[in-house]
Amino acid sequence: MAYDAQDIASDEALMVLYANGDRQAARALAERVTPRVLAYAARMLGGDRAEAEDVAQETLLRLWRMAPDWRQGEAKVTTWAYRVATNLCIDRQRSGRRKGQVTLDDAPDLADGAPTADQRLQDGRRVAALEAALAELPDRQRQAVVLRHIEGLTNPEIAAVMDIGVEAVESLTARGKRALAAVLSGQKDALGYEDDGHAG
Repeated sequence: MAYDAQDIASDEALMVLYANGDRQAARALAERVTPRVLAYAARMLGGDRAEAEDVAQETLLRLWRMAPDWRQGEAKVTTWAYRVATNLCIDRQRSGRRKGQVTLDDAPDLADGAPTADQRLQDGRRVAALEAALAELPDRQRQAVVLRHIEGLTNPEIAAVMDIGVEAVESLTARGKRALAAVLSGQKDALGYEDDGHAG
């Protein structure tokens, strides 16, 4: 299959091509999967970019190792990758190797041109506050919230990643959202979400 045709191939088809020796298919699949796994791992690890890069790299290595045994139609590549990344993140959290501190340096760089320095600083504070609030959630709630509301997976996809039922996903997501709101509620002024009408 020519490389331009791979641009429209499914992740699963690219896996089969790679398993059959097509290195361009591997490159195309890595370009699709790596950014998503990296962003997910960074959120799961409290913004620790170096640890997240290690998780993303290990996830891809495991994907390549199991490619010859891949059975198309049994699972989505992204579901499998999120599940592996989740387990790797949990292992790192349990081992205590991650720092767990989020700083403004961890906030994503914004494109030049639009926001002022003050706006960028405020956006950085908001990102850091969200990352810190996510880090305070219990592991399973954080996983469900990140997969649903940041990564955009459906509840059945999350259930497959977390190996739980859809109702459990809904419960974890709802509890996680409530916990996030509670953590962030006292920070509205500091984050620039102050109410204009305090007097009622």
